[in-house]
Amino acid sequence: MPHRFHLPPDECRGPSLRLTGNEAHHAVHVLRLRAHEVVTVLDGAGSEFQCEVAGTGNGQVELSVIAKRSLPPPTCELTLLQALPKGKLLEFIIQKATELGASRIVPLLSERVIVQLEPSDAARKVEKWQSIAVEAIKQCGTAWLPGIETPVTLEQALARYGDFEVSLIGSLQPDARHPRHYLQAFQREHSRSPKSIGVWVGPEGDFTPEELQTVQSAGARPVSLGPLVLRADTAALYCLSVLSYEMRWPLL
Repeated sequence: MPHRFHLPPDECRGPSLRLTGNEAHHAVHVLRLRAHEVVTVLDGAGSEFQCEVAGTGNGQVELSVIAKRSLPPPTCELTLLQALPKGKLLEFIIQKATELGASRIVPLLSERVIVQLEPSDAARKVEKWQSIAVEAIKQCGTAWLPGIETPVTLEQALARYGDFEVSLIGSLQPDARHPRHYLQAFQREHSRSPKSIGVWVGPEGDFTPEELQTVQSAGARPVSLGPLVLRADTAALYCLSVLSYEMRWPLL
């Protein structure tokens, strides 16, 4: 399988492409690519380019485009709204969420979030998180790069991103249902699958009761993550895995 690289869409125009910076360093000094080898370039916006190495030098790799393939976007836009966990757990979540087909990841600053971010720190974090998503699409081969948003409060997230056809929130409440229940209910009502789903996942210690009520009042439905109490990162991957399966194989 050809090695994969990423270039933003505005650098993927014309019959030739150019790797620079870290991508070129990795190609030359780690993978030791040589002329005429075939590689894949993903632009993160639905295009995949099959390229041949035309030459290397001066910290760059010149590529000749052999073929371009345009891939359709996911039939359902899946947004993970994840309360910001401590340490580097969000980096792990972003990596796996990208592999599981998330279209957008929104870090939340909920009441029980321990991490405090200054605006300058947030900008650096988002840049780092986006680079992790880039590495993840190169690993798994998707042509669609998820958007990594700047951390926002719960209220800001509801105002900016809360308009989902199906909105779900991980919950230990006794009335929580399997995600399939809400997907099937939507299918019965609209005679089609949802085009957008939002999944809200709390921090260590979960959302406060007041936060749960706020999100549910905005239309989110409580979903069960099983009988055990899961870590924040496990809960996120559980939700995305179940939804990825249900949306790809709705008849099973």
